[in-house]
Amino acid sequence: MTDEPGPAERALYLDVVRAGGRLRPEDLAPADRATVAALVARGLLTPTATGYTAANPRALGDRLGTELRLRATRLLVHAERLPGTLQPLSQAYEALHRPPGSGEEGSGDAARLDGGGGGAGSGVGAAAVRRCISELIAECKEEFLAARPGHHSAEALQTSLAQDLALLRRGCSMRTLHQPGALDDPATLRQVALRSGEGAEARVLAEPYERVLVFDRSVAVIPAVEDRNRATVVTDRTTVAYLVAQFERDWARATPADRNLGAPHPTTVRIGRLLARGLTQRAVATRLGLSERTVAAHIARLRERYGAQTLFHLGWHLRGERHG
Repeated sequence: MTDEPGPAERALYLDVVRAGGRLRPEDLAPADRATVAALVARGLLTPTATGYTAANPRALGDRLGTELRLRATRLLVHAERLPGTLQPLSQAYEALHRPPGSGEEGSGDAARLDGGGGGAGSGVGAAAVRRCISELIAECKEEFLAARPGHHSAEALQTSLAQDLALLRRGCSMRTLHQPGALDDPATLRQVALRSGEGAEARVLAEPYERVLVFDRSVAVIPAVEDRNRATVVTDRTTVAYLVAQFERDWARATPADRNLGAPHPTTVRIGRLLARGLTQRAVATRLGLSERTVAAHIARLRERYGAQTLFHLGWHLRGERHG
């Protein structure tokens, strides 16, 4: 069955409405029985003891609209994640077709971090990752870029505060991408504000994106594909340039973090959760027992918070945050 009623269904439904909204079985032509069954399945006709009664099409429109928005959101989120899902396959293919000895100096360099000083491909614990990142920050001379999806630990940010402030005070720039949910914790907000006070820039992007740290546009740290708790250091110029371009693209779409520094009202949070599930503005108002005007005001604040131009884009952003 298609999403919308076909011509025969529309015509029969209008005939029923013109007849007062009721359809008696004796008035039904044999050829129309399949059409009546389709209208009943869609909820446009309701069976009664004496025949059928026309139902309000608005309910069908709300239901189909919710289903279509959810379907589109799933497709968009899948499209964002697909390149990362296929990355291991791409790497295997490119390694197979790379001519021997074709790399130039500074190209093809990617090493797994090693907790004991080993070479590429060795395992690493969280402590070794933090130690390597601390060394790279200490050696950074011009620019530090960080894309940090998900929620942050205020304690971890506090631990790295002194080093980050030292980086900023020696003249390096620092730009960090956050997701909106990461800024809901007051302790985390204070950490972001302390860095901003020394010249760091922070923006919020309510879309799925990958974690990456880039130092002086020459070294990058990314999660290991097969184990998100491990990391890989990349020094290949082409790969690092690609990661920087991805960061700049996301940075251009993000909104300044100062728009998100205030914690949202609890009702706004509840409305956002329902929108992320695909409910319409009217359905949200009914569910929460609020007027549509009140819900519209909360949605306007959510649009400003997430930089969304339409209700559909807002639902996509909110769902993207949930999957981030």
